[in-house]
Amino acid sequence: MNIRKYLVLAGVTVFAASGDSMLSHGMKQTGNISLNHLQGVIFAVLNPWVAVGILLLLAFFATYTAALSWADLTYVLPATSFGYVLLALVARFVLHEHVSPLRWLGIALITGGVGFVAGGPELTEHPHASRNPADDAPAVAAATGER
Repeated sequence: MNIRKYLVLAGVTVFAASGDSMLSHGMKQTGNISLNHLQGVIFAVLNPWVAVGILLLLAFFATYTAALSWADLTYVLPATSFGYVLLALVARFVLHEHVSPLRWLGIALITGGVGFVAGGPELTEHPHASRNPADDAPAVAAATGER
């Protein structure tokens, strides 16, 4: 994997964690909203923290889409699990939320699973099917014992 792909995965991680953090901070300022009252939803979106959070989450989706264009979902999602650690640290030390020891344990287990995934290929190899069925005839004949 080249440096560009590492940067894309880092972007996915950082954009998701920072976007969620900003969104959370802004929504704590905004308070409860109801989808039945459109004014409250618009007011929430106009909060600068929420607006920046939405922009960062759009950047997350862009980088996530880029990562999925060259790697399997089962590789991309675990590879970006460091975002859970980053998000927990931001929640604890910036947003002053309580993160229980059980949550820290869960985050550690998820992040530890990255080691299992990181050793494998980033993209599943699929044999390319031939476009001409006649090209498959020798292989089919060999498999069925025909001559």
